[in-house]
Amino acid sequence: MKLLISNDDGVFALGIRTLANTLAQAGHEVTVVCPDRERSATGHGLTLHQPIRAEIVESIFHPQIKAWACDGTPSDCVKLALWALLDTPPDLVLSGINHGANLGTEILYSGTVSAAMEGVIEGIPAIAFSLASHTVTEFQPAANFAQTLVAKLTEKPLTDLMLLNVNIPPVGSEEICGVKLTRQGVRRYVDVFNKRIDPRGKTYYWLTGEVLEDVEPPETLELPKNVPIDVHAIRDNYISITPLQYNLTYSKGLSQLSSLDF
Repeated sequence: MKLLISNDDGVFALGIRTLANTLAQAGHEVTVVCPDRERSATGHGLTLHQPIRAEIVESIFHPQIKAWACDGTPSDCVKLALWALLDTPPDLVLSGINHGANLGTEILYSGTVSAAMEGVIEGIPAIAFSLASHTVTEFQPAANFAQTLVAKLTEKPLTDLMLLNVNIPPVGSEEICGVKLTRQGVRRYVDVFNKRIDPRGKTYYWLTGEVLEDVEPPETLELPKNVPIDVHAIRDNYISITPLQYNLTYSKGLSQLSSLDF
């Protein structure tokens, strides 16, 4: 299968190297186009007011992998790859393996998910992979599952265009309890900003915060209640797979607005 891989942790991140090398060794045709530095939490930002540069990268990845480092955002990288760097479209766009979870409402900020979603916007199915820890650095179990999932999609391609948001618990392969199909949860944070004083006595703020709770989405979204939410699956050491799409239209809101007299 022809695969395009990007990320938001940058070209030197262990996660993308483990993912790309594992899939190349499995016989897939792998191209990497990713940021030249960390671009986490950039969402779906695009570079519009300055040029985008991409340089060929050597000696980082498996010798069969073609790789570029781009000075743009994760979405820039995928868009540039699809429209300028690749001769033909890939079968799948992959993103990750991110160092840290992308669960619940975090996906709205995630550069990892946005890179994958850029593929879906261009009509190519995509998968975002995240290791649900900022401290664990063993990415091979996640890469092994990525290889398994890509193999399954090779045999049985997705019939609908979608993004699979995959989170892998930060444990050894033998401790993973299985795989669950999930729906998006909600993550709420506390102490989002720290107020500090710089050496010149001026105030500045540092964005931080810790997860306060993982909660059910609002009932007004009318999601299936018999499907577990992603944050709970990871908590129980299951791999979480949540199918996503980019259409954010709120159908119940259309019904409510139709009663207004314009």
